Amino acid sequence: MPKSRLPLNALRAFEAASRLGSMSAAALELGVTHGAVSRQVRALEAQLGLPLLDRGARAVAPTPEGARLAAELAQSFERMQAAVARVRPGPLTLSSSATVMMRWLLPRLDRFKRAHPSIELRLTVSYGEVDFIRDEIGLAIRNSMVRAPPTALAETLIREEIGPVCHPDYASRVIADGPDALAARARILGTATRPEAWAEWARTIGRPDLGIAPDEVFGHFYLVIQAAACGLGFALAPRLLVEDEIAAGHLVAPLGFVPGPHDMQLWTAAHLRHRPDLRLVAEWLRREMAGTR
Repeated sequence: MPKSRLPLNALRAFEAASRLGSMSAAALELGVTHGAVSRQVRALEAQLGLPLLDRGARAVAPTPEGARLAAELAQSFERMQAAVARVRPGPLTLSSSATVMMRWLLPRLDRFKRAHPSIELRLTVSYGEVDFIRDEIGLAIRNSMVRAPPTALAETLIREEIGPVCHPDYASRVIADGPDALAARARILGTATRPEAWAEWARTIGRPDLGIAPDEVFGHFYLVIQAAACGLGFALAPRLLVEDEIAAGHLVAPLGFVPGPHDMQLWTAAHLRHRPDLRLVAEWLRREMAGTR
């Protein structure tokens, strides 16, 4: 098929539907209607003379031939997007979790903006894996619990230090002067995003037998830290995310902090690693993280 005759819109619609397993999800990603995606895929199948998708009531799945084509298309579209990004780079985007964004990054961002007023840095909140090319992200801060994708250059910024924290008034009422007293007297707060946090801390301090478990679980990490700051109990938190609250007197850490099992990492999009603005932001993040050790 001549290059000028390649049905690029249809190929894009098919690749998205195959990857997402849904015509509706593909339509949402591409900014078109469900019907438009369906028509494009059917036209492509007619042009190639073979079925590419098995259509179910609620989902679609690629046929063997469709799976092979979708894999090649995904790589091709990624290379095209990376080539365009290198030639005409857009604003630099930094991704992090909401907790890191709210409790660590934003309070420090003014220093970077004053030092580098010409750099346009966009922020986006996301968790887990990152598609640097599709989502146009240049840098991501992630906990090492999440594996970096092959399109990223990953480096360790700091080892997390973790410890129980609570409001000063709560600490004065519940004298938790050791792990056993903490388990016996304190109200323990947990988070759904780190369900093993207390067990990890117990193993880290050499007390896997402690059997400490949350009395209440919050949906997000920033919520459990705020709950502790409001006197609702003890939260298990990285020092990185609570040091400002401790310095302000809103939280205390009666048992201190110990090196935990996870690292804070910086992921860099490999195809953008030579951008001057990206390198400046990355170096600033390294210095700021080093200052929180």
